[in-house]
Amino acid sequence: MADRNLLAISDLHVNHPENRMILADLRPETDDDWLIVAGDVGEMLDDIGWALRTLRERFATVVWAPGNHELWTPREEKLQLRGEERYRHLVGLCRGLGIHTPEDPYPVWDGPGGPATVAPLFVLCDYTFRTPTAHTREQALAEAYERGVVCTDEFLLHPDPHPSRQAWCDSRVRLTEQRLEACDPALPTVLVNHYPLVREPTRVLHHPEFAQWCGTVRTADWHLRFRAAAVVYGHLHIPRTTWHDGVRFEEVSVGYPREWRRPGHPRTVPRRILPHPARGAGR
Repeated sequence: MADRNLLAISDLHVNHPENRMILADLRPETDDDWLIVAGDVGEMLDDIGWALRTLRERFATVVWAPGNHELWTPREEKLQLRGEERYRHLVGLCRGLGIHTPEDPYPVWDGPGGPATVAPLFVLCDYTFRTPTAHTREQALAEAYERGVVCTDEFLLHPDPHPSRQAWCDSRVRLTEQRLEACDPALPTVLVNHYPLVREPTRVLHHPEFAQWCGTVRTADWHLRFRAAAVVYGHLHIPRTTWHDGVRFEEVSVGYPREWRRPGHPRTVPRRILPHPARGAGR
């Protein structure tokens, strides 16, 4: 039997027909491959359900972490759930399909390149990835509105019952730290979050004001504290491999059709996380 793979993808955005075709054609390399899905599968619950169901039918194990688009409450959505209630509904959907979520025990990848704890995380952003001229959240938002660079989260990602998105982020950071601290210290981890855990990947954004919706400074040392063999993320729609403090970070997004159609865009999805593509299957 061929060696199995731990693969990853994000930002499928299956509301776009062209992206829906990408998912429809997606197949594992072996019958035992795992797939990490790092958020932004879609926006409507019907689309999200179809996509996750399709992936679960094809891959031996699927691990999901939510993106901001899954957490939106579009006006067209039949089930008008907001904030925590919508997130819990998505967790229930995944559990019904046998998909691992941030609320479940973290699975251990024991294939080539392992063993490693695969930890899907749900950590929001809190406006702390600011430009040098913005010293407060209020200043950062004012800059963004002045330049016309405002994330749709401001209108569709509701924090209920938390008083603000920052408060929800704070709650998720504290809860996630506790869970990661309880992981087996003898095993490395593969940390999966929709947003990058460190600020550096956002510095290539064409609009630096948008970085405030791309994570939190409170996760800046998690790849070191929690023994990451790799960090998987999406959101930026800039698929690439970078290294931070000797740890490999993989941005695994598909992105929008207007982006992946550009000449030179890397269209190789999903991305292999383990075994390391350049280092073979050695343990």
